[in-house]
Amino acid sequence: MTKVFIDGSAGTTGLRIADRLSQRRDLELLILPDHLRKDTNARADALQKADIAFLCLPDDAAKESAALAEGSKVKIIDTSTAHRVDPNWVYGMPELKGQRQRILASSRIANPGCHASGFIALVAPLVENGLIDPHTALSCFSLTGYSGGGKKMIAEYEAQERSPLLSAPRQYALTQQHKHLKEMAALCGLDALPVFCPIVADFYSGMEVTVSLFRDSCKASPAQLKAMYESYYQSGLICYRDEADPDGMLSAAALSGKDNMTLTVTGNEDRILLISRFDNLGKGASGAAIQNMNLLLGLPEDTGLTL
Repeated sequence: MTKVFIDGSAGTTGLRIADRLSQRRDLELLILPDHLRKDTNARADALQKADIAFLCLPDDAAKESAALAEGSKVKIIDTSTAHRVDPNWVYGMPELKGQRQRILASSRIANPGCHASGFIALVAPLVENGLIDPHTALSCFSLTGYSGGGKKMIAEYEAQERSPLLSAPRQYALTQQHKHLKEMAALCGLDALPVFCPIVADFYSGMEVTVSLFRDSCKASPAQLKAMYESYYQSGLICYRDEADPDGMLSAAALSGKDNMTLTVTGNEDRILLISRFDNLGKGASGAAIQNMNLLLGLPEDTGLTL
């Protein structure tokens, strides 16, 4: 039976992974008692014994855990930002061209960031197919549920007495230094970072990432872009859906609780909107991590996931 260790199982992503995996009969979870969760020797021992390890830790702690695992046969899936542009790690987005084979050949997988997943799913195929130039100046805004901010933000939003400012959407990362920017540019082959506007709102989970294009910067019409996405994403947990919600709008919470992602092209012949929707805790975090684990174990990628 496959032995799995979650280093950092008390965080939002770690808890969701643990909850999903605890229902699996093909896996054995290696669980440290609370008083040993941060004990270096106990963590090192668990990492050495595990077949698969998830790192659900801050960046520095994730780097420490990776070092503790050296010399073992454990395959690591790191959900932090620490290794996403590290050439010694493989970016864990199997839907990208050639990436599934790279993941299968590696024992060190960097799980994608939530905002980054939606941006890369939309933009990487455009650059790869020559539909936009790598020099293209792009802008992106992304709506997310408050669970993406972790336990502290969840507590703030769910407190009985809270700031009235939390009742309206709030933009953050105002200095254009968001930690996902590096992977967004690197995985898409862009020569410049996009202008990125993340916005957190008063709903638990869900994400909607929008990239806008002027027609003169893109070598494809909206119809051609739709056909391209349909052709590009034929396996994995990403697919194209040319549909709005029943009220004619696109809700950021439409895929809350799900582990897949849908893409949509809207706008008109002059100004085009590329939109990805998914759960920031699903395909944006724990769902993607479990998908990568399933892939490494030779299982169907959606095993144990909710689609």
